[in-house]
Amino acid sequence: MSGMNVLVVGGGGREHALVIGLNESPSVDAIHIAPGNAGTAVLGLNHQVEAGDVDGLVSLSQHLEVDLVIVGPEGPLVDGLADRLREVGISCFGPHSAGAELEGSKLHAKKIMQELNIPTAGIILIENSERIKEALDTFSPPWVVKRDVLAGGKGVVVTESRKEAYEALSYGLESDGFVLLEEFLSGEEASVLVIMDESGYVCLPPSQDHKRVGDGDSGPNTGGMGAYAPAPIATAAVMQRAIDEIIEPMHHYLRNQKIPYRGCLYVGLMIDENRAPNVVEYNVRFGDPETQVTVPLIASDLGQLLLSAAEGRLSEFDVEFHNYSAATIVLASEGYPASSKTGREIFCYDTIIDEGHIQAFVHHAGTGVSEAGSVVSTGGRVLAATGIAPDLNSAVNAAYEIIESIKLDGSHYRSDIAFRAL
Repeated sequence: MSGMNVLVVGGGGREHALVIGLNESPSVDAIHIAPGNAGTAVLGLNHQVEAGDVDGLVSLSQHLEVDLVIVGPEGPLVDGLADRLREVGISCFGPHSAGAELEGSKLHAKKIMQELNIPTAGIILIENSERIKEALDTFSPPWVVKRDVLAGGKGVVVTESRKEAYEALSYGLESDGFVLLEEFLSGEEASVLVIMDESGYVCLPPSQDHKRVGDGDSGPNTGGMGAYAPAPIATAAVMQRAIDEIIEPMHHYLRNQKIPYRGCLYVGLMIDENRAPNVVEYNVRFGDPETQVTVPLIASDLGQLLLSAAEGRLSEFDVEFHNYSAATIVLASEGYPASSKTGREIFCYDTIIDEGHIQAFVHHAGTGVSEAGSVVSTGGRVLAATGIAPDLNSAVNAAYEIIESIKLDGSHYRSDIAFRAL
């Protein structure tokens, strides 16, 4: 098939990474993005329809007569965007609302994992304040408090302080009517993005995110300050265990539902000292910033790959990968992850490195274009510098060379991305 017309839903770094990949796909002729950012506007046509506007996105898809919709964020999937698109005959890369509950409800995901004997942390459901003290006594610190809501990866409190854990549990209980206390898993994290449908699945190279805002994993959690792939912690043996014990049973479950799962399943792993993988969480979409380091490693036609999954024929598609490493470093606004300063002009954001086997460029996230035509910050995570190279060290160095050249008042970034692997 050629001449595909594609709509990408979302406006962050993940979506820009997907757009770059689609722009390089021979099968794709036109790319639309809703709402997009300053980076996606260079490669496609942005539309002022918000990612949460399900009705607006369905209407836009019909108006544009798109062949494929690729959904970046989880919210519209939980709200039934994929269901609605399929009802009107438009292929969608992203699960239906029932499948999206794996991310929409942590409790739902835990129940399925327990049913399938998938290795994961123990959990206590707290539905009244009298149970809080007993629950805290059950697990040793640090305590992991999770609200059962969509929070963009930030609805979690991990603390050694009993007082802080108690307050987080009380807040979650008051806000939502129940809250979850989870057993702490020690080890090293890795993420595996799995493209799947009822016919099969493909694991993208394992990556590692850096969630804390500061060097050495200090400070509060964020949406992600950088990532790299492949992550050496996810050895061939670890990956085989993850496939056998985690991915395969979940795929078997999802493919046999009334409506099979079609999209990306994000598998967040904790790999313990014995190299045993446990599930931290499942998400139902590409990760951010993991997408920025995995999509560039796909050598096959990205448009065809995602369309084949959206149409339930992934097993017919042979996926190839580049034998390279990738690293991305997020540039954040002043104040992030608390209240971020936005509307500031960004300079030198279009720097690239193209030295044959070493390449580096910028992924836009929270960027927009001012009335004066300049590129300005519009969010907490503004952009990311991404390096691709035959080895991880070269990829990291190239990414830092780019990010050090970018000028944005008050911005900050981590200086130790990929430190566990270097």
